Amino acid sequence: MNTEMYGIIAMFMITVLLAIPLGRYMGKLFSGETTWLDPIFNPIDQLIYRISGVDPKIEMNWKQHLKVLLTINFIWFVLAMLVLTNMAHLPLNPDHNPSMSADLAFNTAVSFISNTNLQHYSGETGMSYLGQLVLMLFQFISAGCGMAICVVVFKAMKEGANHSLGNFYFLFVRSCTRILLPIAFIMAVLFLLNGMPMTFKGKDTITTLQGDTVQVSRGPVAAFVAIKQLGTNGGGFFGPNSAHPFENPNYFTNMVETIAIALLPIALIFTMGYMLKRKKLAWLIVGVMTVGFFLLLAPTIIMETAGNPAIAKMGIEQTSGNMEGKEVRLGAAASAYWGIVTTVTSNGSVNAMHDSFMPLAGMCTMLGMMVNAFYGGIGVGFLNFYIFM
Repeated sequence: MNTEMYGIIAMFMITVLLAIPLGRYMGKLFSGETTWLDPIFNPIDQLIYRISGVDPKIEMNWKQHLKVLLTINFIWFVLAMLVLTNMAHLPLNPDHNPSMSADLAFNTAVSFISNTNLQHYSGETGMSYLGQLVLMLFQFISAGCGMAICVVVFKAMKEGANHSLGNFYFLFVRSCTRILLPIAFIMAVLFLLNGMPMTFKGKDTITTLQGDTVQVSRGPVAAFVAIKQLGTNGGGFFGPNSAHPFENPNYFTNMVETIAIALLPIALIFTMGYMLKRKKLAWLIVGVMTVGFFLLLAPTIIMETAGNPAIAKMGIEQTSGNMEGKEVRLGAAASAYWGIVTTVTSNGSVNAMHDSFMPLAGMCTMLGMMVNAFYGGIGVGFLNFYIFM
């Protein structure tokens, strides 16, 4: 159990240590300052602007930002409806999964565009690879929109700020190309090296030790899971989400996925400190959020590692903690830590079944969702906290 606690401490410390320089880098990006990655990404950004026919140098007020935000998301919504309701007739469907009904497609499209990722389907049977790629695109877009809007608020908080609040296209594109995409790529490579599938082939047929033939679903999982975690999205490629061994093969991938959940929400606070030149304020906000986070985390870990009293009365040893609904390769402590991180950030991905948590632990996860300001989702978490301020 001590080893499991060391793993939790390591995950939190690595998250904060990565968030500090990342927040400063993001502050430079959104302020239009020069960075060492400009020679790589400037041509990509300019190509996107040319194809889209937008001018990233035009200053916008809050009404123009809102108009652009709603317009581009409506366009993506229409695209999602077309793809999801016609998957059976479109390419990249080797398993011949059926198209979605209109109501289910509507639910899924709205869910992923809004960074909610509520799923009333199981990906291995209810989604083609093309559909998964469209949803993966929305996971980038929704996170990018959240970051862009949050930075608009940062600009409005500046001393002497006027009605000009930057350019939404500039902030949105930079969020996607220079932050989300590079980090997600690195994560996907790490996942690949640890056995996570990344293929467009259909189900694989295997023979078990008993001689039975079983078809195993696979797909472009590594790329999907990377942005699922990084963008505080949470929607899984498979039904069991990151409790599935293909979405979370071992403890290392579990650490990477857990770190990614809170990385950008924390980094954005340091971005605010850099852009406003108020670093002490950034540390104060992070400190208050962290206190709230630990007030939910501590009882959850204690409850889950102590085991279930009802099972203890049956004379069953629980040295591993409350393991109902949890993966043996991950353990009770790491599952409890994930449970709080994913709910306070409104991510929603799971590596264990939260219904199987102890009652007080389950209450902490629900309280984290209700407050939605202890780090919170990308952009939205700070905005919720700002309302409390």
